Amino acid sequence: MQLTFPPELDAFIKRQLSDGKYRSLLDLLFAAVKLLQQQEDVYQGRLFELQRDALVGWDALQAGEVVDGPAATGQIKADLQERHSSPNT
Repeated sequence: MQLTFPPELDAFIKRQLSDGKYRSLLDLLFAAVKLLQQQEDVYQGRLFELQRDALVGWDALQAGEVVDGPAATGQIKADLQERHSSPNT
């Protein structure tokens, strides 16, 4: 298999090999593919989390358990002001 890399990537590969970080181009490519696989696994995990969180939000919306942004912000501010002005704190 013949591979051709852009000059900046070719220089990076040569530095990695000359520094002794990898014994061969094949070792370097295996490491690169493994890293890409790990990155994809992280991406898929994060995507699943976001989809799950979106479903929780959708279910809350359908159940009428949500408050619009300005109302929620106003309630949070009021709660904080009450907490900081309370003599018990």
